[in-house]
Amino acid sequence: MKKIFLAVAMASVAFSCSQKEPITVTVTNSLHIDREGEMVEVSMAEVSTRLQLPDTAQVVVLDENGMEVPSQITYDGMLIFPVSIKGNASVVYTIAEGIPQPVEVSACGRQYPERLDDMAWENDRTAYRTYGPALQERGDRAFGYDIWTKSVSDMVVEDRYDGELNRHVSYHVDHGNGMDCYAVGPTLGGGTAALFPDSTIVYPYCYKECDILDNGPLRFTARLVYHPQVVKSDSAVVETRIISLDKGAQLNKTVVSFENLQETTPVVAGIVLHKQNPDGYGFDANAGYIAYADSTENASNNNGVIYVGAVFPAHLKGAFTRLFSEEERKERGGALGHVLALSEYEPGSEYVYYWGSGWSKYGFETDTDWIGYLEKYAQQVRNPLLVSVK
Repeated sequence: MKKIFLAVAMASVAFSCSQKEPITVTVTNSLHIDREGEMVEVSMAEVSTRLQLPDTAQVVVLDENGMEVPSQITYDGMLIFPVSIKGNASVVYTIAEGIPQPVEVSACGRQYPERLDDMAWENDRTAYRTYGPALQERGDRAFGYDIWTKSVSDMVVEDRYDGELNRHVSYHVDHGNGMDCYAVGPTLGGGTAALFPDSTIVYPYCYKECDILDNGPLRFTARLVYHPQVVKSDSAVVETRIISLDKGAQLNKTVVSFENLQETTPVVAGIVLHKQNPDGYGFDANAGYIAYADSTENASNNNGVIYVGAVFPAHLKGAFTRLFSEEERKERGGALGHVLALSEYEPGSEYVYYWGSGWSKYGFETDTDWIGYLEKYAQQVRNPLLVSVK
């Protein structure tokens, strides 16, 4: 994939594009921990109104030193940019009319009809995919998210598909930047959510419709709509997911809603447990996370450990493991069960959580490193950065 690089711009260059008074944005961190590269959002409608911008105008974001910060306008009308801020501190940014410098693509994806309608996406840290209509029509049972490891910041998914489909280069082998060595099968895979009536998982099948809403450079967003499901007395429950992945993040923000669901219903987010590491899970309902250290398929090939996790901004009703019976293990491809986080879904609301992965060959050498990341991430989503626009 072609890369475009961010050039540094001084405030005098940006302001020369406009004589209008710039907007001041103060970002405050209420936690005692430092926060690095966290994306903040400002309403583009408010920016346009304050700066009296015509529809074709563009804006730049500048830090406290007058240096340009990479930014993106998202599908829902937000101006986003990364912020690094010390604990219990504030930083000030400026938004002004001007032509932004090109930005390196660090989050992107697409649907792959040439590979059974996979929808795959990535950022500079990790990569994911979920399965589409063609795979379901073929009869494959793959309900959960798949995880692709990465060990480079470059965008690699497009090349992996090209190698697998056109050049006889398997993406199940690490050729220097990571691989696909994660087993999903007929399980929730790497953090999928599912309704849980009567303590029974209603497994979502492959998506029916897919729309790419944002395709970089800093955020990838997709909307997935699923086939109707039967949930107790409701016969046509339709799930919609909006998945977004930001530059620098290991976790995807996911907003889930269920249409035609008539009553409050338990919902879980789950991570599959494999026989290679039956005791590698962890959870803390109060801290708001579940985790698993997956030793991957073909671990003898030195594939490392894939660390999987999910984080929850709202209070959890519980977190626990649910193991399969011997009979169900055969049905679930030999998987042992799931580690689950339990919440409740109110009809007409949105269920928001974060899920994703890290790799022992790219920043997470131990289980402790991964748990520390999840604990910090949970604190951050439960204590968002405060953004004041003046």
